[in-house]
Formats: sequence, structure tokens, C-alpha cells
Amino acid sequence: MTKCMTRRDAIALFGGMTAFTLAGCGSSGSSDKTYKIGVLQLTEHDALDAANKGFVSALKKSGLKYKIDQQNAQNDQSACQTIATKLVNDGDDLILAIATPAAQAVAGATSDIPVVGTAITDFAASGLVKSNKKPGGNVTGTSDLTPVDDQFGLLVKLLPNAKTVGVLYCTAESNSDVQVKLALKAAKKRGLKAVRYSVSSSNEIQQVVESMVGKVDACYAPTDNTIAAGMSTVSMVANENKLPVICGEKGMVDNGGLATYGIDYTKLGYKAGQMAVKILKGKNPGDMPIEYLSAKECTLATNEKTAKAVGVDLSVLKSS
Repeated sequence: MTKCMTRRDAIALFGGMTAFTLAGCGSSGSSDKTYKIGVLQLTEHDALDAANKGFVSALKKSGLKYKIDQQNAQNDQSACQTIATKLVNDGDDLILAIATPAAQAVAGATSDIPVVGTAITDFAASGLVKSNKKPGGNVTGTSDLTPVDDQFGLLVKLLPNAKTVGVLYCTAESNSDVQVKLALKAAKKRGLKAVRYSVSSSNEIQQVVESMVGKVDACYAPTDNTIAAGMSTVSMVANENKLPVICGEKGMVDNGGLATYGIDYTKLGYKAGQMAVKILKGKNPGDMPIEYLSAKECTLATNEKTAKAVGVDLSVLKSS
């Protein structure tokens, strides 16, 4: 049997429907949802750790409720695949991938869950997006494309007599291919001879750096994750043999490199976190261009102890 709706009933029903609608949309302040966020970090080194820290800081500032599952692959490609599959199967609302191999693993595991990458040199060249300006799909993020040309300018200032530069990188990282090409171009522009010195794993770092001694006047190491994680080994051999190393980022300088002019990875991760917040609030990652830090956000870093060990005068930077 049907019952006629009174005016009071109608008002009550309308009020309930309105309350439901307001609770289902709007800002994070009107929702009690706790978001599940998975993090896959390729390996432990200062730059990636800083990016991770910056990302979490942005989430905290957003006011969103969240739980983070932090995972580290320890620079193991197979571990990247395993962890990526786990995070997808967990049904996370968003996944942060720190470094190119980590992002490639996650992107290969899901086309549905939003993926924000950071500490990635070139998203498009790495096959993560259709283009850096219009990503499409479910992946976006922040690039750590380092100012390679400026870093070679720094090399020439500190080492005006250098003629040959060894470019040290890992062949397993597509992000390094991009930087190596830029390094060769920057070296040629300044009349320097650039020679490639590559490793396929961290186990080869010491032997390869030792092979540079007496053959090059300086070493350039881009933001390569394998080299960055093994920077203590690089600097041990290089500094003992008075071989200056110009690095891709500050963490590598802190671990024994001579100098760099590079980006702040904490800021880079923070920017990725801001993008993640927008996605969790409803923005489509495919419509969000890859973001970069500005030239103003790049900073000079030097290591005085290393400078003394390799016989380089850092005061030339103060007068320039």
C-alpha cells in the first residue's frame, strides 16, 4: 500500500538528499576518507630520500587523511616488479614512484590507478607518458632533468686546464641515456673530449673508476641512481687519485664529489606531492603536464674536503 507524502516528509527527504550530496563532493575537509598511498622507491640515496621526504611533507600540509605503504626495491629490477604488483593488488588510491625504473614497473602494472613519478629525467623518453606536455593515461609527475650544460660550465671554471672528461653512468637506466647525450653536447661546446665509462651494476663501479685514472682529467657523474648510491666508492677511488668529480646533484657532492649546480630534491618531491593532492581531489593525471623546478631553484654545492684532496681551488667560484 502506498502512502501519500506529507509536506513535512518532503522537506525531511529533500534535506537528507542535500546533506548526502554535500558529503559526497567538495573539498577534503568535507570527507572522512582515508586514502591509501603506495610508494615505490628504487633505492636508498640522498636525492631519492629527499624526494620521498618532500612528497610526504606536501601530503601532511594538504590536510588529507592518508596511510602510506613505503617500499624500497634496493636497486633491484625484479623487486621493482614484485612491489609494483603488490601495490596495485592492494588497491591503492595513488602510487608514488621514485626514479625511472620504479615508475616503469608501476606503469606496467596498472593503467587505472593514478601514478605520480618523481626524480625522473624524461617521462616521455622513458615510455611513461605520450608527451611531457600532454601525458595522457594515468601517469604524471615531476622531472629532475638536471642543468647539465651549467654543470659543465662549473667544471670548466674549476678545472680550466681539463681536456678530457670521463662520463660515468649505468647502462641499465634510461634516464642516464638522456643526460649522457646532453653531457657529450656540453663537452663538445667547450672543446672538451668526453669519453663514456659505463657500468651495468654497482659491483663494477670501483673497477671502472680505477680505469679512468691517468686517462681523463675529470669525471662527470649525472643523476644516475646506481652511481649516486655507490658514490662513496666513486669518491674513494677518485679522491685518492686526485680525479675531480663533478656531480649531478648535491647528495653526491656530500658523499665525496667535488661540486655540482643542481636541483633541490626535497622541493622536487614536494611539487610531486602537490600534484598527488590535486589528483586525489579529482584531477585527471593525464591532463597534468610534467612539472620541473625552475633555474632559480638550482643551487651550487661544493665539498671543501674533497677540493683539498684533489687539489682544486674553490675560491675561483667566489670571484666569478
